[in-house]
Amino acid sequence: MSENILVTGGAGYIGSHTCKVLAQAGYSPVTLDNLVYGHPWAVRFGPFVQADLLDRATLDRAFDEYRPSAVLHFAAFTYVGESVTDPGKYYRNNAAGTLTLLEAMRDHGCGRMVFSSSCAVYGLPQALPLTEGHPQAPMNPYGVSKAMSERMMADFGLAHGLRSVCLRYFNAAGADPEGGLGEDHDPETHLIPLAVEAALGKRPPLQVFGSDYHTPDGTAVRDYVHVLDLAQAHVAALRYLESGEANDASPCSAFNLGTGRGASVAEVLAAVAAVSGRAVPHTMGPRRAGDPPMLVAQAELAEKVLGWRPAYTDVLEIIRTAWDWHATGRGAVLLDS
Repeated sequence: MSENILVTGGAGYIGSHTCKVLAQAGYSPVTLDNLVYGHPWAVRFGPFVQADLLDRATLDRAFDEYRPSAVLHFAAFTYVGESVTDPGKYYRNNAAGTLTLLEAMRDHGCGRMVFSSSCAVYGLPQALPLTEGHPQAPMNPYGVSKAMSERMMADFGLAHGLRSVCLRYFNAAGADPEGGLGEDHDPETHLIPLAVEAALGKRPPLQVFGSDYHTPDGTAVRDYVHVLDLAQAHVAALRYLESGEANDASPCSAFNLGTGRGASVAEVLAAVAAVSGRAVPHTMGPRRAGDPPMLVAQAELAEKVLGWRPAYTDVLEIIRTAWDWHATGRGAVLLDS
């Protein structure tokens, strides 16, 4: 019988792709999601529990019924701008929700967690590429909530024996090339889907923030990592915890997930045009406050310890999978089915 793995936020973008990879690896993913931003159509690989992380009674019932051997924790609000204007929403959901989950794990004897963290814990880069040892100085409540959650996991490790892995993503992108799963946020704030949908005529022209950065073409540079590569990293981290190697390391180990290659906004727009044969309508605007010119990961530690390497390293191929998802209307078809 396959192991049950509780996947909080498993109806969301990265969580749903990870449920698919978990099922392919022989696990039984149990999705727990409040569907505030997740989608019922994305729950396709195991049981579903509709619940909020702050609902301790429902969490207890889920642990009693499914007895998961580990938790993959994706559930979080992720809109950076909103976190600045409504910090309480983010501290309550992201930080307090994580605390409620950790207490439930402690009380039900579940001692392994893989956490969906973020490069936002670092704040403004002091040096590039970013390593796991970079000082943490998050610039917004979203980043602070992720750093707080990492600290709670380390403390629960020292006090209760929890073993956890924190995966610090850079820019998640792309879609499952086999179809059925892709990026569908409302509101959408990520560059690649905004550019794709602008090219499709589904959105107004894209606004580019900043053309005077100290980068090769003046636009901001980011490290785009394919969503399936992120999903594979979660399975690698889970196996690392199961192997017992984590028992000899820190109670909470952290790993960057990125390709180590940056792509500028201008390069992303050119790649969308190359994949689609359509120019991306766009306008140029001023920089946004707090946006660093470059964010690029050093992910060598994940390869060394977890054996993880991204399969998608070319932003053109990442964008091709995103284009296929949006251009064929798969998200809309699934919503109607």
